[in-house]
Amino acid sequence: MFFMSRKKAEMVRAEDALPGRAAAIPTADTHFLSGRPLTLSVPEGMEVAMFGMGCFWGVERMFWKLEGVWLTMVGYAGGFTQNPTYQEVCTGQTGHNEVVRVVYDPKVISYETLLQVFWEGHDPTQGMRQGNDVGTQYRSGIYTTTEAQAQAAQDSRAAYADQLRKAGFGAITTEIVPAPSFYFAEDYHQQYLAKNPNGYCGIGGTGVSCPIGTGIAQAG
Repeated sequence: MFFMSRKKAEMVRAEDALPGRAAAIPTADTHFLSGRPLTLSVPEGMEVAMFGMGCFWGVERMFWKLEGVWLTMVGYAGGFTQNPTYQEVCTGQTGHNEVVRVVYDPKVISYETLLQVFWEGHDPTQGMRQGNDVGTQYRSGIYTTTEAQAQAAQDSRAAYADQLRKAGFGAITTEIVPAPSFYFAEDYHQQYLAKNPNGYCGIGGTGVSCPIGTGIAQAG
């Protein structure tokens, strides 16, 4: 068991990753709560953010509750396998992370506020795991869509790292990279905790506040 957990916590090499498939995995047509089409299209004036924080069920719930968030969706990103299934991602042989893609209105909610929810909503010092969930799919990641987002993410990491150090935590392991291809997760994963309010999700924050997150976004 320990050996399997250790292997799942090691990033697979591209040449060893599962091949995947050309066709997209079927997913939900609409958002379970808002009824809006579950699509990669972005309405005019909206912007996109993408985060990995552990089990994407609980992460998505954190973001869909925020005023100014237009649409949330869960999926896989940051790996090598084209159009992976959940079962494939769970093997650790795709390289993908469980991520939430957030479409938001920057006139209502700032990117910095989304970053604050990200940092405070999980423990970004745990490497390839989050709580009892072990594997590369549970790693901490910020996947940026603009240079301004990338700068804001780097600045926020530096600020939060200082706060975590003072509280006795180790170094931040969060990856901050340009947003890779996003692959929709299966229908039943979308808005899972709205459909299953008592469902398990093993994420939890550090209890340390992140000193950002007010005002209208400057990033984006």
